[in-house]
Amino acid sequence: MKLPISPRLLACAGFVAPGDRVADIGCDHGYLSIYLLTEGKARSVIASDINEMPLMSAVKNAEKYGVSDRMEFYLSDGVRSIPRDFDCMICAGMGGDTMVSILEAAPWLQSSRYRLILQCQSKTPLLRRYLSEHGWRIAEETVLQDGKFLYTVMEACFEPDYPRLTEAECYFPPALLENPSKDVPAYYKWVSEGLRIAAAHNPGKQPVLAALEALAQTEALRWLGDVQKQELKQEEQI
Repeated sequence: MKLPISPRLLACAGFVAPGDRVADIGCDHGYLSIYLLTEGKARSVIASDINEMPLMSAVKNAEKYGVSDRMEFYLSDGVRSIPRDFDCMICAGMGGDTMVSILEAAPWLQSSRYRLILQCQSKTPLLRRYLSEHGWRIAEETVLQDGKFLYTVMEACFEPDYPRLTEAECYFPPALLENPSKDVPAYYKWVSEGLRIAAAHNPGKQPVLAALEALAQTEALRWLGDVQKQELKQEEQI
């Protein structure tokens, strides 16, 4: 019986360490939680959702795939009503502002005992900025294409002494510079084009755009420069 799980959720699963106790916040149908258990990646899962209908769907799916004994289910706004005995918290498929509100309501998460695995649908720079300002280091981030869209998945660890991200790095963080994913150049191009449009209507964004484009000249992004050169060469040949 094949589990219908999206590439986005599979990418989130890739950040889970073997034996983790996972809190799947906004679990929806529960497929990510079930995958982690059926594949032996997680020891146990706390599955929560703010709405009763998707949570009940997760309960039924857990029974269907035989993992109910290793899952706990909570109707909860963020992490307000769940136990705190987990190792990593996953939030997938939410906007950055929603994730920020979840973290704002739970300052107890600011501890080295917890890791965050976040797959953001929108307002990702806002989320990165909040994490950086509140002591979270983005240890790893990857880009993937799911359907027609590019998404990122990040892992954040609480390290309050770690240097804060610059404004440009909130759009394209160091963790992405180190990532060999084939989709990173496309993501960089998409982000820079979006900032260019924003800067045309808001001059305050122009310094951020300039700083972002300067990143492309660094040693860390030399491979991206090579990609761009190849694209320009192809355009000249057309």
